[in-house]
This record gives sequence, C-alpha cells and structure tokens, in this order.
Amino acid sequence: MTASIEISESVRHYYGQVLQSSNDLKTSACCSIDAMPAYLKALLSGLHPEVLDRFYGCGSPLPPALEGKTVLDLGCGTGRDCYLLSKLVGPKGRVIGVDMTPEQLEVAVRYRGWHAERFGYANVDFLHGHIENLATVGIADDCMDAGGRAMQGAIADNSIDVVVSNCVINLSPEKPRVLAEIFRVLKPGGELYFSDVFADRRIPAALRQDPVLLGECLGGALYWEDFRRILHDVGCPDVRAVKRNPISLDDPDVYAKIGMVKFQSVTVRAFKMPLEDRCEDFGQVAMYLGSIDQHPHGFDLDDHHHFETGRPLRVCGNTADMLAGSRYGEHFQVLGDKSRHFGLFDCAPVSRSDATQADGGCC
Repeated sequence: MTASIEISESVRHYYGQVLQSSNDLKTSACCSIDAMPAYLKALLSGLHPEVLDRFYGCGSPLPPALEGKTVLDLGCGTGRDCYLLSKLVGPKGRVIGVDMTPEQLEVAVRYRGWHAERFGYANVDFLHGHIENLATVGIADDCMDAGGRAMQGAIADNSIDVVVSNCVINLSPEKPRVLAEIFRVLKPGGELYFSDVFADRRIPAALRQDPVLLGECLGGALYWEDFRRILHDVGCPDVRAVKRNPISLDDPDVYAKIGMVKFQSVTVRAFKMPLEDRCEDFGQVAMYLGSIDQHPHGFDLDDHHHFETGRPLRVCGNTADMLAGSRYGEHFQVLGDKSRHFGLFDCAPVSRSDATQADGGCC
C-alpha cells in the first residue's frame, strides 16, 4: 500500500468510524459557529440536526453573489455546506458535493429529499469519489440528480462557477493534484473560495502520517509558501487570504506531538484568470456599487481590500481584473485600463507578523 493510499484510508477511518460528532474533535481546527455571518446562521435552522451534528469544518467558506450559479463542494461530508449553498444559489442554481467517506455521504444523501421538501426545490447532487480526480468520481448509493436521473460521474472542464471546501484539502495526500483539478473544472473567471488549516512551517514527515494529527487537520496542513507555489504552478500566481483565525492545541497529547508548529484556519480566495505574479500599478480605480445581497455597505475582497460602497479605491492590475473579470463584475465600476504602467503597486497587508500573511504574489 502506497503512502498516499495509507493516508486516504486513515482519513476515511477517522471521519467514518472514529468521529461520531463534532464533540469528538481534539482541537479547535473546526471553528465555532461564531465565525459564520448572521445571515448564514439564520439558514442553519432549516437544516436537519444530524447533518449539523456531524459537521467538521474550519470556517465559513461560502462567498456571496451565488444566485443561479453552479457550485462544487469538495469534501462535502454530511452536506451541511451543500444545503446552505442550495439556499444561496436558489432554484435556478446547482450544488454538487463530492466526498470519499461512505458513512458521511450516506447522511448527506439520506436527507436530500427532506431538504428538497423543506426548500421547495431540489438542486443538490452528491458524488462518491476522491477530490484528486474529479474526472472519475462515481455515484453514491441511490444518488440521482435533481430531476431523478442517474448522474454521470465526471465533472467536465470549465463547468463550475465556484469551488468551495471546508477544512478538507489538508486531508489529501496529493494536494497538487487537487488544486490542478479545481482549476481544470472552474470556468474562466470562476472562483476558488475555501477554508483550511495552514502551518507556519513544513510538518515533519513522521507527523504527516500520524492518524490523529491527520484526522484533526494538523498533520496534512500546508506551509503557506508551499501552497502559494503549488497554485503558481497550476496557473494561479496571485492568491488572497480573506480571514485568519489561530488554532489552539488544547489536547495534551496533540500538543506534545506538534506543539512547536503554529496553525491558523485561513479562508482563501483565488480566481481562474490570467494574472501577473506581482501587483502592478496601472493607475486603476475600483468602486463597489453596494448591490450584493447581505453586503449593502461594503465588500471585502481579501484581508486588505475593503471596498466601502460608493467610495473609489486605487487598485493594482490583478485586483482590477479579479473584480471586473469574475461574477463580481456587475457589482463594481472599474476605471482605467493597462495602457500606462507606473511600476509595482504596494497593496500588501498592514502586518506581516507571521509566514501565513504572505498572500501570494506581492499581496
């Protein structure tokens, strides 16, 4: 058995057999519900209790402006985020969840009809398979599409508007393959928006295979700079951090093994579009129109670009392209083009106190 297969089997066992609810977790890698925006918290009351009870995420990676879009949730587990997304994309949108753990996926599929009846429409599909190869994901037991038809397994190139994931990519033994698959299936201008655990250094090899550390989303946590390099290699040279939360190692055994590493839960945003590997100044300005639901007064692109409604903000060329070339384009007025160049644009975060604050490129 190869190391990758051993890691996958270890993760499947931990999430399928060891954990029976979020109370069984040993660390704070799964953030409190307090991290979730109020409008999303309000939607939780409409979800089945068992779906909520067996949720193991580390953030709230559900971006705005999703109505009518096709969203892919990698490592969907019992389907909590998929059912939240079902409400956000509405009856004209579609949500696809992929997971490799049968015990988790069985819960998600079991309550699909329950949620469809409650919402008044059915737009969520679940597929069983590995997120490292979305071209060959299979069909979960009794899984049909929203129209009651047997689903095809493969997820096609350029077919997804938004990819989300909640504390799952760290569990993969082949992260470059996962990220390459994400950018294969995203449409041009599509968005990757996910929360995961990142480390301030590379994890020692022996700890990367520890079953408990793997299951607690620590052993497989990427060093941010390695993550940035992987994305650059798959054609995404500018990735942005949106939010960060420290993770406490409260379990004595976990701390004894890996307490020398500092961990953070980070929500990440990246786009499938041609971007430069540095932030360049072309004299461009962007203004948010205040037209995104639940965001009337401002919009945060990342942790250092807050757009107050109606107030123009100077932006680098990459930021201008992210806003104008994605689904956010209708919500922004971007002035200027790239006919004149003024050198590098300084849009770095205010603080770079630790390694995870290097937000890709020069941002």
